[in-house]
Amino acid sequence: MTSEARQSQHAPELRTAARHIGRRRFLTATGAAAALAFAVNLPTAGTAAAAELDAARLTEDPFTLGVASGDPRPDSVLLWTRLAPAPFEADSGLPAQRVTVHWEVAYDERFRRIARRGTATAHPEFHHTVHVEVGHLGADRVLYYRFRTGRWISPTGRTRTAPEPGARPRSLTLAAVSCQAYHDGYFTPYAHLAADDVDVVFHLGDYLYEYAVNSAGGARNYTDRTLPALFDRETVTLEDYRLRYALYRTDPDLRAAHAAHPFVVTWDDHETENNYADDIPENSVPPEEFLLRRASAYRAYWENQPLRRPQLPDGPDMRLYRRLQWGRLAQFDVLDTRQYRSDQAYGDGARLPGPDIDDPSRTMTGASQERWLLDGWRSSRALWNVVPQQVVFSQRKFDLATPSRLSMDAWDGYRASRRRLLDGAKAAGIENLMVLTGDVHVGYAFDIKDDFDDPDSRTVGTEIVATSIASGKDGTEKPANRDTYLAANPHLRFYDGRRGYVTVELGREAARADFRTVPYVTRPGAPIATAASFVTAAGEPGLEPA
Repeated sequence: MTSEARQSQHAPELRTAARHIGRRRFLTATGAAAALAFAVNLPTAGTAAAAELDAARLTEDPFTLGVASGDPRPDSVLLWTRLAPAPFEADSGLPAQRVTVHWEVAYDERFRRIARRGTATAHPEFHHTVHVEVGHLGADRVLYYRFRTGRWISPTGRTRTAPEPGARPRSLTLAAVSCQAYHDGYFTPYAHLAADDVDVVFHLGDYLYEYAVNSAGGARNYTDRTLPALFDRETVTLEDYRLRYALYRTDPDLRAAHAAHPFVVTWDDHETENNYADDIPENSVPPEEFLLRRASAYRAYWENQPLRRPQLPDGPDMRLYRRLQWGRLAQFDVLDTRQYRSDQAYGDGARLPGPDIDDPSRTMTGASQERWLLDGWRSSRALWNVVPQQVVFSQRKFDLATPSRLSMDAWDGYRASRRRLLDGAKAAGIENLMVLTGDVHVGYAFDIKDDFDDPDSRTVGTEIVATSIASGKDGTEKPANRDTYLAANPHLRFYDGRRGYVTVELGREAARADFRTVPYVTRPGAPIATAASFVTAAGEPGLEPA
């Protein structure tokens, strides 16, 4: 039985049980908090109908968490902010009242040529977050935006729209980022990314971590501040997740990157809990208890990311996979490899392969998402078909022995699922397949092979793995297992263990990937350099040093 079939059968019972836990005994959550985690729309009575807060009464800056934009389309973009004059308090320093927020979009940074303006309501049910879908902006435009409430004006953000569907732009430059454990170091790579000339940033998961952050900020080892004790516990409740996003967004480098570029986001596991699979938690807790945790995590994720209305969660379910176009140059099929997957085989971790990983009934994506992806490839008119997703797609042997251990959490643990995608790409005639990956806290460059066990088999695409922003602390250029991995995996063309990000320029003739790394993140101010560059020619899959 597929994951989705199980979900349709057990969802009503689990939802009822999860609400019951919220009312009766789930940690300190109240019945109202449990109901809120499962809510979809604003209530028709209560706080949503309460009197509006007079914004003139705001005596502290409400824009402490910055601004963001996301999911650029040819005629529209999503703008985001959250009002939080006291971000480390559960209510963010605001009463449970509506707040009117004014927004402006302009063609110039000084807002002399206004493109659109309007108002939005920051509702307490959504933690005073604002999601504004601004349309009628014109295709392929660089734009500037800001918010205002009372006498307070937000920082200025820079964003852009995508080209028209039939346009043939000469190039697009994207950045890929992932894995930003606050307690492992400073977000210095984001400071450099904010200054880079890129069109869009793809965040590939682990935007936050559920683990406790001590008063010194972990490896940041603060001496100029003391973080509240409320962060020194694992995130479980809706309040926990909301406060953790507030902590992360107080980082100035993360705010700068969001203000500089539109983001396209997808999650991995730590936004909820390490290595969960569908409704199966890492730890042995009742499924209804984990379902309430998942609903809380998903709601907080939507509240704190620049996501459009179709991504609004319905309790513990959220349609995050989606498609964006960049004219005829690129199609981006953003995947969710966490919410619908089968449980990891053989207890997870690094294991020797067995028959379960080739079981066609097991899935990484769920049946519906898989069909959506394959149908999208069949109808694609783009030169480059790019798949931003979470875990390593290519085969990655850990040992020189035969058989070698493989990761049960990555696509190696779901080989039948991977085979269906590779066969689907072949059947659709996809010539320029590129997979963007996060998760593993290192930078990799792979040739995707039709048969990974045959080095001479056809190369069918490329995989670019972005290292972490901070997770894993400083890292090292040559990890201890580097030589083993390169020898065991001939299709692995590059391996670097430092922090940073990747930029990819997609052009009409070729794509170029630049691996950008910093030497340390456990103290601020690290410089950045390009560790390696690779190109792949259009119509000729395979990476070559630039």
